[in-house]
Amino acid sequence: MFTLAVQTGLRLSEITELCLASVHLGSAPHLACTGKGRKNRTTPLTSTTASLLKVYSQERSTRPGQALFPNPHGFALSADAVQRRLSLHLVKATSICPDLANKHVTVHTLRHTAAMRFLEAGIDTAVIALWLGHETIATTSIYLHADMNLKRAALDRTRQPDTPAGDYRPDDPLITWLQSL
Repeated sequence: MFTLAVQTGLRLSEITELCLASVHLGSAPHLACTGKGRKNRTTPLTSTTASLLKVYSQERSTRPGQALFPNPHGFALSADAVQRRLSLHLVKATSICPDLANKHVTVHTLRHTAAMRFLEAGIDTAVIALWLGHETIATTSIYLHADMNLKRAALDRTRQPDTPAGDYRPDDPLITWLQSL
């Protein structure tokens, strides 16, 4: 479920509303969902996500109901149940990556992660807006907080030809003074 969220950038409501018929794992794996404003959206799946969903679908077939991610009674998980599951995974992940302990991670954070991964891959913001189901690029810009690596890459692309790439580091005053002797 969380791999799907990070790869697709689906909203929490879109994830909980997915049913078995929403997932198409044939030659062009994708999922179809109804997003905000009752807009239908089709989202391609990576081969990794499709493979995970194939395995999950086999396990899922033994449970009742049509919800892709069901509760024990076969109905769709609630938003709170999904967030609780994410919290449990975060506790485990914090043992491997202690920096996560200071982070506030929600399912919506995974949506932001998807947007940033697209931006880092050089995808145009208009395409990212379409992918996330936004009506305007202005909405998408809220998601796209440029990190330091993106800023460095932008500077490296716009630097003068005679300027070396990389971070600027002023000369150490002591070394400069010693070299002047």
